[in-house]
Amino acid sequence: MHVSDLRIALFSGNYNYVRDGANQSLNRLVEYLLRQGAKVRVYSPTTDTPAFAPQGDLVSVPSTAIPFGRGEYRLAWHLPFKTKRDIVEFAPNVFHISIPALLGSSALRFSRRIGVPSVASMHTRFETYPRYYNLSWLERPLEALIRRFYLGCDAVVAPNQTSVEIMRTQGMGDNIGIWARGIDPSIFNPAQRSLEWRRALGIGDDEVVVGYLGRLVLEKGLDVFAETVRLLKTRAVKHRVLIIGAGPADDWLKARLPDAIFAGFQSGQDLGRATASLDIMLNPSTTEAFGNVMLEGLASGVPVVAARAAGGETLIVDGKTGRLITPGDVSAFADSVAAYCVDPKLRRAHGAAAHEASSIYDWDQVNHAMIDTYMRVIAARAK
Repeated sequence: MHVSDLRIALFSGNYNYVRDGANQSLNRLVEYLLRQGAKVRVYSPTTDTPAFAPQGDLVSVPSTAIPFGRGEYRLAWHLPFKTKRDIVEFAPNVFHISIPALLGSSALRFSRRIGVPSVASMHTRFETYPRYYNLSWLERPLEALIRRFYLGCDAVVAPNQTSVEIMRTQGMGDNIGIWARGIDPSIFNPAQRSLEWRRALGIGDDEVVVGYLGRLVLEKGLDVFAETVRLLKTRAVKHRVLIIGAGPADDWLKARLPDAIFAGFQSGQDLGRATASLDIMLNPSTTEAFGNVMLEGLASGVPVVAARAAGGETLIVDGKTGRLITPGDVSAFADSVAAYCVDPKLRRAHGAAAHEASSIYDWDQVNHAMIDTYMRVIAARAK
């Protein structure tokens, strides 16, 4: 079988209406697949105001806004008859399902009905989200639903070995491979650093900038970030705080960090410039399966202080390209950030090592692993 014989039906809960690491990875994958001659059709909720133009053929699936103050995201409850007919007409030979509930479960059931193998990609630890919204009682039932979904797929891919091991511990299967993530070195590199841009924000050339990069949502560990900054201030550690990103927790974070600079949403070369203009990246999140923003920081020559969780453990070499901290340990986060604040030689050394370490994450090599997975499940089903 040749790559040009692949016909992939890709299912996403958010392919392009809100920009995040998961859907940018999927769009990168589709661009690569199309470049290799494969046929791809994407099924996802859509809006009239997408965050960016989609790669490939995008079919809108009916959806409703998510409740509980997260209306920027949408839920597709199932695959309607019209969508199923479109799938049949497209005649895929593999399903790629990137969302483990509702739309994903419906797609999995349909794949079985028409006899097409399914590959699931894990992007984030959805089962941990309820704890950030006072809904911890939902965590176990949600984990059980996700487990049932993954066990029903022909193959599953996770972003790194740590995520694979977590999923196996949770009983989500043994047939779990790796589809990592890549970096665009033309955007994320140390040369993008701009003192002029920092000055325009009121940051002095000699001031040390501690930054957050990502969507402003509670499940990204914003509480730990804010508490760490508060502790740095209590300890009289000189620094400035720069927040790069936007989201529903924007006002929540501004209320807790009134002295921080909020640069808002950045993309493309502007994002590369903003990231490289940090001195330290602080990422206390434990929900990412990979942590694209951490890779962007490393590639930009910025040491990263992160939680010892799936994303950080894979990307960061503790004590060489950044620091790994026990999740939620505010004092330890503050200790590590303070060490970088007062020692410019340490920052430069770890930043240079971070940039060098990021060079192995080439998008084309990373995405070819998905082609291998598609081919494998198709061949296994044909036996």
